[in-house]
Amino acid sequence: MTQAQIQRSANLSILEAEPGERKWRDYFTFNTDHKVIAIQYLVTTFIFYCIGGVMADMVRTELKTPEVDFVSREVYNSLFTLHATIMIFLWIVPAGAGFANFLIPLMIGAKDMAFPRLNAVAFWMIPPGGILLISSLVLGDAADAGWTSYPPLSLVTGQLGEGIWIISVLLLGTSSILGAINFLVTLLKMRTPGMSTTQMPLFCWAMLATSALTLVSTPVLAGALILLSFDLFAGTAFFNPTGGGDPVVYQHMFWFYSHPAVYIMILPFFGIISEVIPVHSRKPIFGYKAIAYSSLAISFLGLIVWAHHMFTSGIPGWLRMFFMITTMIIAVPTGIKVFSWLGTMWGGKIRLNSAMLFAIGFVSLFVIGGISGVMLAAVPFDIHVHDTYFVVAHLHYVLFGGSVFGIYAGIYHWYPKMTGRMMNEFWGKVHFALMYVGMNLCFLPMHKLGLMGMNRRIAEYDAKFATLNFVCTMGAYLLAISTVPFIINAIWSWMYGPKAGNNPWEALTLEWMTSSPPAIENFAGFPVLATGPYDYGMDRPKSEVDVPLADEREPALAAGPKSALRADPDPNVAANPEDRK
Repeated sequence: MTQAQIQRSANLSILEAEPGERKWRDYFTFNTDHKVIAIQYLVTTFIFYCIGGVMADMVRTELKTPEVDFVSREVYNSLFTLHATIMIFLWIVPAGAGFANFLIPLMIGAKDMAFPRLNAVAFWMIPPGGILLISSLVLGDAADAGWTSYPPLSLVTGQLGEGIWIISVLLLGTSSILGAINFLVTLLKMRTPGMSTTQMPLFCWAMLATSALTLVSTPVLAGALILLSFDLFAGTAFFNPTGGGDPVVYQHMFWFYSHPAVYIMILPFFGIISEVIPVHSRKPIFGYKAIAYSSLAISFLGLIVWAHHMFTSGIPGWLRMFFMITTMIIAVPTGIKVFSWLGTMWGGKIRLNSAMLFAIGFVSLFVIGGISGVMLAAVPFDIHVHDTYFVVAHLHYVLFGGSVFGIYAGIYHWYPKMTGRMMNEFWGKVHFALMYVGMNLCFLPMHKLGLMGMNRRIAEYDAKFATLNFVCTMGAYLLAISTVPFIINAIWSWMYGPKAGNNPWEALTLEWMTSSPPAIENFAGFPVLATGPYDYGMDRPKSEVDVPLADEREPALAAGPKSALRADPDPNVAANPEDRK
């Protein structure tokens, strides 16, 4: 039986709930539907992404020439501080939570998240945190000590702006913690009967690792910021060296969260890429368990590499060696994922649509960032390029070439499921081409700038760096332009795009086995495991022919490596949706 026949046969036996009618006002209220909350996350964070992008282009405009001729030094410091804070805490981290909100219940056959109201609370902490942060710039006293907010610098700059920054980050961190609790409980306790953890889609494994990492590391950042606020407003001396405090202790507490934050920002998009590539390669995923367990390995190792950011802070030599080794080791589970993705694409029937192009772009750019990361793990090299544009280049290849390309791959892939309509492929490819070229034009020259000795976080520089900085600024402008076709495409497709159908990609995971957009409670019955989530091109299992009803099935039905994914037929509902009257 061909794959197309298998898919058509499966579609006939899918139990689809009737699509839920949502009014536009639902997306502006305290709604507990996980799909509504997911859209709220994605749209809100994209707005903040655009704001942070404008700040980035203002920074690059200042750096287009060696002199300070666009904004003052003080405004420049505030711009790069807020840009980085917005991109991390208001774009990448909550965007990952947005995808998790939409996909986790659908992928595991649940009707909603474990704690729907807590889920809504987690989202509604983000808009006030973001508005508060940006308002400090309007008030003329924005934080300007960098997104790291190192003391003693953060204790002698604007007190109001630094205080607002601390409150905003605490709000956004609390939102992450609440979301992580919800994701963990939902994944561990609300899977459809018979679905074991080794039968979950790989995105679920990625969110399992991300949520555990968030719960362990984020409270440490909260503690550091609370102590910093005491130094700032109450005159204590936890980190203030003039009163006997130790600013290096702040660095330890800050990076204990902020390096795991890199994995909090990238692991969800590892999961997205692990879903997109097999679907559009029409091949089973290569090394399912290796990818799943490598996510847990990254989560654990991410907690013991933080001090590689502190090689120049005076930490003992033996500690440098420990963190150099652990930082290099963490490249192993990451490399496992890359080879598994390449193995999946090798020999596949690749469809070069927008989602797949962004997935391939993700892999290529993230590998460059990963290689420079291994270079930075070596103590001698790190000391040489510390606080230079080499570090800026590495960071952006990982978090822009990685996370942001992953976000777009996820949007193009699941947009039909979220909206019921297809995006325009031509403009999606234009978006990819502009963004890929702009990304490399902007950040690739920064490696050489760093090796030449150009420091980061400076508004003026030696004229010998002028040519490369001009090229970087042109790349930043191209990145800004690339966003325009995406915005137009997303809005136009939502209103006028062709209807997608329930499963336009012929995918096998559960979210494609219900209506587009999904019904309010996702499924009218309980999903039953019949085929594996990545069994593209595999023979149809015999057990799929006669699937027992919900009250007759046994957990043993789902046992075995071929896991998943079909909905349970209801005797009161016609199997074919077209037969329902």
